[in-house]
Amino acid sequence: MKIKINDVNVNYIQYGEGKDILLLHGWGQNIEMMKPIGDNFSDKCRITILDFPGFGQSDEPKEAWTIDDYANMLEDFIKELGIKKPIIMGHSFGGRVAIRYSANHAIEKLVLFGSPCVRLNKKLPLTTRILKAIKKLPGMDKIGEYMKKYIGSRDYKAASPIMRQTLVNVVNEDLSEYAKDIEEPTLLIWGEYDDEAPVDEARILEGIMMDAALIVLPGTHYAYLENLPRVVSILDNFI
Repeated sequence: MKIKINDVNVNYIQYGEGKDILLLHGWGQNIEMMKPIGDNFSDKCRITILDFPGFGQSDEPKEAWTIDDYANMLEDFIKELGIKKPIIMGHSFGGRVAIRYSANHAIEKLVLFGSPCVRLNKKLPLTTRILKAIKKLPGMDKIGEYMKKYIGSRDYKAASPIMRQTLVNVVNEDLSEYAKDIEEPTLLIWGEYDDEAPVDEARILEGIMMDAALIVLPGTHYAYLENLPRVVSILDNFI
């Protein structure tokens, strides 16, 4: 199904009956990455999963978006579908949008799967440092942009120009202050070997939130799928 939100067609599925669970996928992903979670709760909950604008079967934004833009879109999406005080579950980028939205909207509970929130001061990769140095040289801006296609991240190289700038926008914001404002019970489920959102960041997030608990599982950035039966059991007790 599709619904138009602020002139952008947003693809989504909705099934089941009961309390609302809203599932938000990560960057470069789509509905299918969250459906294994939804399918396990559709017997007692109403499941809603969307393709974020720029992914899956949803339209690409007409200009580069920020986390605020995605959170505002989510607000309108929730209102249009009549979703009431949902349990929100988000993976990675989807979790970042969930943090921003939940900071000033009523939800029932929040679940974050490997969602980077706190920006630690990390040393940039050598290729990135070289690129930044080149772009500062007179007349080298265009070459610097050209090189991004070849030495940027996998997600960056796979994206369109609008989504490349969107990626830059959404990964550069520290969401700590928004996370601190979330009052509802929050469950953090992280992979022990997640190199996209390290566990150290999850521990900081747990410490700054009002009511959060961290569960570390074997696995990578996709530990929620790699440990699906265990995660479903944990979520069943939580919700």
